[in-house]
Amino acid sequence: MAAERDNERSVLVRADLSAVADLVAGRVIGTLAQLTEERDTVHIALTGGRGGAAVLAAIAAHPWRDNINWARVHLWWSDERFVPAADPERNEVPARAALIASIDIPARTVHATSASDAGIDVDAAADAYANELAGFAPVGGDPWPSFDITLLGVGPDGHYASLFPERPEINVTDRTALAVRDSPKPPPTRVTLTRPVINASQRVWLVLSGADKAAVLGLALAGASYSHVPASGAKGRLSTVFFVDEAAAAEVPLELIAQDQ
Repeated sequence: MAAERDNERSVLVRADLSAVADLVAGRVIGTLAQLTEERDTVHIALTGGRGGAAVLAAIAAHPWRDNINWARVHLWWSDERFVPAADPERNEVPARAALIASIDIPARTVHATSASDAGIDVDAAADAYANELAGFAPVGGDPWPSFDITLLGVGPDGHYASLFPERPEINVTDRTALAVRDSPKPPPTRVTLTRPVINASQRVWLVLSGADKAAVLGLALAGASYSHVPASGAKGRLSTVFFVDEAAAAEVPLELIAQDQ
């Protein structure tokens, strides 16, 4: 695993999404191998979308996958679509198909949000998720665990998780998880973690691919306002890395691209 520096923010570029996913998967596996040797509990927040699914499939295919003590790994999601449990629109469904079904991980360490057919509304689902996170909070610290890795996708509008530009959710700092209604991207009803929870992560790794992400990546790296480009405000305590393909990197100045590839 490459050395990490405090508050590192860097851009790593590969030719296409497949190569990006392989790079991220290697970093995830390497980090998990180290951390699960050091302690009993490791927390990861997963993401959905095309990039998230590609990364999970690459982790599942990694030759060191079964060397990880998955019983020590707790899986969460940075956001979830509030749809029925079996709906493929739900981030949990492709995640189980791509990775979870193929690894020896206990059901108790896979923390999914409640689905729309679970008999509760979206506000109750958000509260339940916040309470579940609080059960793993450090004594005397934030009411949630600090994720060791948070994987995030970024939309062409700059959103991550379900924190969209110019929406009230992006400014909430006193909640752990929120209900989102009338999302500008379907499905319209969701549960999302808030910015303070995500930015309490040790490592925030953002995955972007495609020419439609080039402009927003350039804005995020240039320091655009968080309310206009939410991805500009995503930051890990230890490191923040944008893993991007060549198409998404088209507007990134060469000096911002890490040479340690």
